[in-house]
Order: sequence, then structure tokens, then C-alpha cells
Amino acid sequence: MLRNVWIAISMGAAIAAAQPAPARFSQQEMEKFLLEAKILEKKELSTGVTNSQRAVLDNGEFKHDAHIQTVSIAKSEFEGTRGKEINFKDSYKFNMAAYELDKILGLHMVPPSVERKVAGQSAALTWWVDDTWMTELQRVKGKTEPPDQANWNKQMYIVRVFDQLIYNTDRNLGNLVIDKSWKIWMIDHTRAFRMQEGLQNKANLVQCDRKLLAALRGLNRDELTGKLKPYLTAMEIKGLFARRDAIVKFFDEAVRQKGEAAVLYDLL
Repeated sequence: MLRNVWIAISMGAAIAAAQPAPARFSQQEMEKFLLEAKILEKKELSTGVTNSQRAVLDNGEFKHDAHIQTVSIAKSEFEGTRGKEINFKDSYKFNMAAYELDKILGLHMVPPSVERKVAGQSAALTWWVDDTWMTELQRVKGKTEPPDQANWNKQMYIVRVFDQLIYNTDRNLGNLVIDKSWKIWMIDHTRAFRMQEGLQNKANLVQCDRKLLAALRGLNRDELTGKLKPYLTAMEIKGLFARRDAIVKFFDEAVRQKGEAAVLYDLL
């Protein structure tokens, strides 16, 4: 089942498309806007199973849309479309964890997300992607080919590495958003950050950006724990570092076997 497709097409014309961010609008400025801007209106999304909303925010000088998620579910067992899962969690907090990890790794592929009270309820407010064009689902259905296939593949390899790192159990074509410059944005991470220390699927690790591999290798446990502690448990952070080790080991071995040129590339 598709969850949270962030596009104006799926919602009709009830809320206008997000305004592009002002020139040189930094991530920190986006975070401040999400934390402080007044929520003018909200509308339930017509897709998804977490009752998320699209909202218009206004700080008095600028308006922009945001995605609101409040889902917070924990079950010892959960039977879903992918089978039974033990220690199941579906949490809005994982959106902030994914964003903080994206910043540390230098990906700039996860939109800013902050924790804030909305109508008295804790929520993740996430920046609505600027210049949204389509989702990967729409691209595939429409048989639209990227103008630069090599660049597209490199972006997708990063997505796959990131999803293995965070153990994302709900990556689908609807939560990969493509903007008008053909940049991929990863959204909706409420079913990620499992405690498992092994990788979901090593077959998804095809190639890796050199800077990303270096960033993974250089992750500082104390720094990362400090950033993620508000959103993840100690066991979830432990699992994250174990998967980091497995990813680095996998690509180091691939380089030894195939040669660096066949495994690593430069995009970031």
C-alpha cells in the first residue's frame, strides 16, 4: 500500500503548491521556519495510512507548505504486507532522525524535518519539497526517462545505501520525490531505524559515492548519538552503527575484488 505521496496532483487544488524557498535559504533557516511559522491551514492527505496532513505555514514574510506526521505506534508483533515484524514501530520521530543523519553524511537528499507541537500533539513538520515535479511512481508509470541516466543511477545508489543504513522497511516508489532539476528527495521514514544489526538486502548495494563511503567510515559515535538520541533508542543507534560497519566492510571488499573504478564514483 502506498503511503504519503507528497504531490499536489494527489490532493487536487485544495492547497496551492509549495512556494519555492527564497534564494540562499539555508537548512537552518528552513528549520527555524518550520519551528516558528504560524500554521494557517491543514488538509488530510488523500493517500497513506498514517493520517498525515499538508499544511500552509506563514512567518509573516513568507509562506511555504509542510508535511505533518504524528504517527506513534509500537507493537511487539505486526503483520503487514511484508510479513510479520517483531518490535514494530511506526514513528514520526524517525523523520527527524533521517534528516539529522542526512546532514551529518552531507547528502542533502532528505528535506528538513523538526519536532513541534501541533494542536497539542507532538509531530514531525517536514519541509515540502520545492519544485516538486513527480514521484518515482509517476515516473515509472509514465515511462519517463531521466535526461542523464548516469547521474540518475548515482543518485539511486545513494538512496539504496541510505536505506540499508537506516533499515528502511517502507521505501516505495511513492516516497521518492523528483524535483524539476531531476534531483531525488527521500521522504517519509516513519518505518525505518530498526534494531537489526544485519543488512536487509546486500544485493541493493551496487556502487557507492566516495564521499558518502568516507562519511560513513568517519561517523563519530558520540556526535551521532548526541544528534539522534532525542529520536532513537540506544538499541536503535546500536543497530545503526552495526549496519554502518557492514556497509563499509561490503564496499571495501567489493573494491578489493573488482577495483575502485567499478565500485566507487563521485557525485556528492
